[in-house]
Amino acid sequence: MKRILLTSSALLALSLPALADPVKLPSAVVKPAEDVLAPGLAEVPVAEGAFKLENPSKDLGYYGYGKDGPLAPAKGAVQSPGHNVEATKTEPDKNTYLVMSGATGPAKGVKYGTHFLFQGHENGPKDAEGVIHGGLTRINLDAAKAHRVTLMASTDVDGKALPLIDGSAWDPFAKMLLLTSEEGKDGGVWIATADFPSKVTDISAFTGRASYEGVEVDSDGNLWLVEDEGGKGGSKTKNAKQPNSFVYRFVPADKSDLTKGGKLQALQVLDAYNNPIVFHDGQTDQDILAPEQKLIYAYGNELPTRWITLKETAAGATETFDANELAKQAKATPMKRPENGQFRPGTGFEEFYFTATGDTNAKTEAGAEFGGFGGVFRVTQASPSAEKGRLAIIWRGDVTHTGFDNLSFLNDTQLMVVEDGGDKLHGQRNAVDSGYIADVTADYAKASTPDPIRFLSQTRDDMATIDASIGNADNGFQNDGDNEITGIHVSNGDPTVEGLIGTAVPTPFENGWRVFYTRQHGRNITFEIVEAAAKAKPAK
Repeated sequence: MKRILLTSSALLALSLPALADPVKLPSAVVKPAEDVLAPGLAEVPVAEGAFKLENPSKDLGYYGYGKDGPLAPAKGAVQSPGHNVEATKTEPDKNTYLVMSGATGPAKGVKYGTHFLFQGHENGPKDAEGVIHGGLTRINLDAAKAHRVTLMASTDVDGKALPLIDGSAWDPFAKMLLLTSEEGKDGGVWIATADFPSKVTDISAFTGRASYEGVEVDSDGNLWLVEDEGGKGGSKTKNAKQPNSFVYRFVPADKSDLTKGGKLQALQVLDAYNNPIVFHDGQTDQDILAPEQKLIYAYGNELPTRWITLKETAAGATETFDANELAKQAKATPMKRPENGQFRPGTGFEEFYFTATGDTNAKTEAGAEFGGFGGVFRVTQASPSAEKGRLAIIWRGDVTHTGFDNLSFLNDTQLMVVEDGGDKLHGQRNAVDSGYIADVTADYAKASTPDPIRFLSQTRDDMATIDASIGNADNGFQNDGDNEITGIHVSNGDPTVEGLIGTAVPTPFENGWRVFYTRQHGRNITFEIVEAAAKAKPAK
């Protein structure tokens, strides 16, 4: 096995056929173990779940925990329905890195620095009225532990508890954080100011309600939204799911003010006969094994696409709508949980890549051919606002590489893709989640092309191991027992329009470019990935 020093130039070399995979596949054995990164890389914690928020709320007290129980089960404690033995994990999710001056916080006279990592939380404690409390936090990367994590908001401008938040991104045109919630008909899009305290506004009257997760902004100020809505299992295909999620584009009336309304569109893919590939209600088995799915997941196909307008809104709109249902009515094309997307840097926002998670079940009747293991797709257009384009799969999943979730470009050709397989799949394949570097210019249809390189073997930390031993189908335990790789994020933190993700080609570990991810569940630790030789310092 060749050992590689992963400087930015070495990261480029990872896709070369001569190099073997530098990280072995992690076992799914339920016991604590350390993460394994490719030689030359190290991970440095920037915040841990047990870090106290410098300004806790009634329900949220820590970076990764609510205030509804102890951080670890007491000796002899027995989990039962209605009696949780540990606090609810808040699960920090997608990261957004910004470099800003003049930032303040709840503590007067404290210098919070200029480097910040924002994230929403996709879980939260439930209060006595049954309301679940989400949160928006900011990791102050220049601050000591006492002021390391700030609760930016736990309610919106109307006083409502924040939803559970999955995706986040910075919109330099509107000068707002974009936050998404994948809670179906309770999901949607929120905007938040980056100052303290953050003012959070629900704009779902314009974007619709849906299980939105990924959100990206193009150079025209359009919002590209990726939906993660699982489908039904079939009667004959019980281990597979019907495609039930869509890729959307929100075209704002005024890109500097998203509350002025706009046009919500959904992506439609056409088959070989120029017919739209659509969802069929009541035909679950047929959709799962449809020839059109095989067409979508076949290497070498470049299928025509077009954007279908679902709804237009104007300033002052207050009534929300079901975007998923409108997409089905408009004959947009459903996908198998396309969770996140990003524009390829250096292409003028003409290439958009997104993941499809698939069925996260090794026994899926769909197999790789019909998308059972998901994949990574590319949408190519003449411009980001073009009405037509082409769809192609660039990396089709298999049982070893599946559950694709977050992604982020390392440079103009290499794409970091991380898995969220879940413990059912982990047990089936005896391997937990990994992070990969895929070359978007490679032809993965060829047997001679090496698989994408694994740069991270996610294992299971001690708290996730405890949670795995507690939870079962009958005792009502609320926390997950596996670790998940989430929030992979490569950015130089530039908040200007010129710094929009997808504009400049990243140079990781150089020129201010940094790499972050979160080991979700368990201890809920957010890491910065650095060169092993770098003298990075963890939180004090």
